Amino acid sequence: MGQALLEEIQKGTKNATMKRRIVTHFIYNGDATITDLAKDMDLSIPTITKLIDEMCSDGYVDDNGKLETNGGRHPNLYGLNPDAAYFLGVVVSKSYLNFCVVNFRGDVLDYKSHIPFVKENSVECLDRMCSEILAYIDSLPYNKDKYLNVCISLHGRVNPYTGCSFGTFNFAQTPVSEMVSERIGLNVCIDNDSRTTAYGEYMKHSVKCPKNVIFINLSWGLGLAIIIDGKLYNGMSGFAGEFGHNYGYDNQQICHCGKKGCIETEVSCYALYRKFIERLKKGESSVILNEKKIEDITLDDIFDAVAREDVLAIELVEEIGRELGRHIGSLINIFNPEQVIIGGELSIAGDYLLHPVISAIRKYTLNMMYRDSDIILSELKESANAIGSALLARSNVFVI
Repeated sequence: MGQALLEEIQKGTKNATMKRRIVTHFIYNGDATITDLAKDMDLSIPTITKLIDEMCSDGYVDDNGKLETNGGRHPNLYGLNPDAAYFLGVVVSKSYLNFCVVNFRGDVLDYKSHIPFVKENSVECLDRMCSEILAYIDSLPYNKDKYLNVCISLHGRVNPYTGCSFGTFNFAQTPVSEMVSERIGLNVCIDNDSRTTAYGEYMKHSVKCPKNVIFINLSWGLGLAIIIDGKLYNGMSGFAGEFGHNYGYDNQQICHCGKKGCIETEVSCYALYRKFIERLKKGESSVILNEKKIEDITLDDIFDAVAREDVLAIELVEEIGRELGRHIGSLINIFNPEQVIIGGELSIAGDYLLHPVISAIRKYTLNMMYRDSDIILSELKESANAIGSALLARSNVFVI
């Protein structure tokens, strides 16, 4: 059914376009009655009824029975058939891979994290990643023919339109998406990790997210994703969101992009780690020194120290929070979003990060703007990226 579904929905005919619009409605709004669909799509009830009947017959829409109402006729409720198709999300990190599979309804079927992997810019590394993807697919009880798309989340500048990455696997002129697709035998797309993570948060938040959101990806770097009217904003070349590479400080710190003074040199996990080690070398104390030498300390150790109320670790996290809040204040003044979500690795610090962020936003943002924006931490945390990648694999095929 999987490939037949893909071929039917992508024919480009008027009928196929209307069916994609119906699938889009189900993806963003859940199950619906024929009356709901007709109203949303501005089509007649007989037209919607005909389309839904065809989609039910083809097996990718289910009749979920009568909707309970107060009096009158009980209309039938329709929704996506969860077993009609599957979608895979792949997160490529510096030292591990994360995987997630969702069904056609967007339900998470499987999530696997921290598969050991050393990211390198080489053909051999690409081959290892593809082997891990195939091994993961083979380990699951789902028909491979029903996997309609794979979305790979990569750090740095990524053009989702062309499938090219300019920071990872950029050793050939062939787009990354094509190279991976050839090796695993499935449709493949790629996107930037900030956008995939933001999409996971947006689609899977316990309370439905507003339609205008800024997502801050506070990890080793500092990324940004923008959701406008419920849709990810990619920019002209897919590079929108390089927030961390705006000039922010006269600190002479060289960013990994090669420029000096980028915001992420002071606001990122990299900045936290650098400052923590520098302060220890200057003679300051930390609970970690009771267990490890300075040269053996990792970022996870610093997060653990925050959880143990280590004074130095908390001080540095709060300092980064204040600086982040100042820069988010500028974004709020520009975009006037309904919500700002702070995610990424450093969001694990919780209120130690959030409270100084909010305090700085109040200081540096126009009052009317600040009151309109809800500032929250990521709900899905580490899993958001893989889940978002899988859901984006689905949306890239079906959403109009």
